[in-house]
Amino acid sequence: MKAGFVNIFGKPNAGKSTLLNALMQEKLAIVSPKVQTTRHRIKGILSTGDYQIIFSDTPGIIDPKYKLHEKMMQAVKSALEDADLALLLVDVKDDLNEADQIFSALRLKVPSLVVVNKTDNGSKEQIEKATTFFKEKKYAKEVIAVSALKGIGVAELLQKIVGYLPEGEPFYAEDEISDLPTKFFVAEIIREKIYALFEEEIPYQTTVVVAEFKQKSTLIKIRAEIVVQRESQKAIIIGDGGKMIKQIGSMARVEIEKFLEQKVFLELFVKVRPNWRENDLYLKEYGY
Repeated sequence: MKAGFVNIFGKPNAGKSTLLNALMQEKLAIVSPKVQTTRHRIKGILSTGDYQIIFSDTPGIIDPKYKLHEKMMQAVKSALEDADLALLLVDVKDDLNEADQIFSALRLKVPSLVVVNKTDNGSKEQIEKATTFFKEKKYAKEVIAVSALKGIGVAELLQKIVGYLPEGEPFYAEDEISDLPTKFFVAEIIREKIYALFEEEIPYQTTVVVAEFKQKSTLIKIRAEIVVQRESQKAIIIGDGGKMIKQIGSMARVEIEKFLEQKVFLELFVKVRPNWRENDLYLKEYGY
């Protein structure tokens, strides 16, 4: 039996969440073309009769600009400390030298595989150039080219990962797929819809808190609060005649029902919490 922690690192928008979902064959991490969508360290537990892999999707590596960013980078740091294997993810079209600087700065003490992602969007020359570039780096045990979105190369990557896992007993029960509570995933699904529907600063100045999660006889009743920083943002989230908040609720409910495999009654409210991203008490309350 093999068991170990495999943690995914990279710049924002390299495709870490898409890769986690592809490896798990289950949507655990929300996905958006906007950068900095992932704010928490999200664990996915993949178990078979031969191995258990605890994957971690981490926030994209950035220079922190406020306390929320600092909390996000702390999640990256904690992932560095318990990894058995690191996956260093790079977009095939990214600046390779910049990615190399980020990977070198991690100062990894465990083996790492460089994963060149989004090959469905890259030319053969770009893929070869990135693969050759990282093969020469000391931190790279191997370089694997994949398209997490299309599933290309993911099975081969999984085989490679298993080969690097240490022998050991499973850390979690076979039927567990994450160590995070259901409420976390519900809040993330709602937040994903905000990222999909709104532009500019709105998604980045918003978070979601599940205030009530009650199992009824025929459905699950969920009350969630969308937290914003200003009254003007509250008006945008609600929309004319409540149009936008209804759209968020409708899109989120469909996906939450699929995730929970049960009917859901979803109520959404908007709360204004000025400067919550810089407030330690709010950040703690919101799970950061």
